[in-house]
Amino acid sequence: MAECQQWFEVIKQKEYLYVIREKLAEIDPRFNSVYTNLFLLIGSKSALLIDTGAGVFSLKPIIDELIGMMDLKVVNTHCHWDHVGGNHEFNEIYIHENEKLTISRPINITNLRSSPKDIVKRYEKFQFSLPPASSVKPLKDGDIIDLGDLALEIIHTPGHSPGSICLLSNRNELFTGDTAHFGTPYLPKKKMFPEVLTNLSKLINLCEKQKSIEIYPSHEEFGVGIELLSKLYNGISNIENIWDKRVKNDFMRSWIIDDGKFKYDISRI
Repeated sequence: MAECQQWFEVIKQKEYLYVIREKLAEIDPRFNSVYTNLFLLIGSKSALLIDTGAGVFSLKPIIDELIGMMDLKVVNTHCHWDHVGGNHEFNEIYIHENEKLTISRPINITNLRSSPKDIVKRYEKFQFSLPPASSVKPLKDGDIIDLGDLALEIIHTPGHSPGSICLLSNRNELFTGDTAHFGTPYLPKKKMFPEVLTNLSKLINLCEKQKSIEIYPSHEEFGVGIELLSKLYNGISNIENIWDKRVKNDFMRSWIIDDGKFKYDISRI
């Protein structure tokens, strides 16, 4: 338990909302991300954990300490390793139907073997293969997760991955997963940018209609405003104009473009 407490930073953001952070850069800085943010929402009937982190340390003792015997639901914003690493610690995982199969199988993380950080040796107990979730339930756009006095709507936002989702609470928090965050957003190939921009536009319109929405991304700063979405939309729209500035990233098999506001990581595969 002591190791877990030292690894995870637990921030009580609101009476019903905890932010649980881990330093992704301490696992492998080649992902160009400093923090991964997990979120725990506590409703009157049950709690919801959004993502389970990288799995390098056990997350469940942290959650148990915060919610006691309360019923817990767990959702993945998408299927990437740094968001699903602790899935095996929990009885049941919800994820978009497009990625249900992915997290039902072990996830290969052998690319972490070459990390400059010694902490990746902790993955040797898994042979650098993250254990799968034992039970997976599919989500689709428009589904509601009911926690009692708290409820969250699923918004399907493919682009970062085919099953990426955001979650909108009835208290005006928008959890964007990796669909939108400051720092280094990972984007699909350029030919898929229209889909990415359509989803960002959808989120911008939602925020403009409902007003006062706080945005909680899964990396870097959290509790930010609509400016994240508008800056990211404008930046991605402009990538074609600065395409000549791209630099090859062999580790991620991607292109890196830095416009001074974001450091875009654009897939080459």
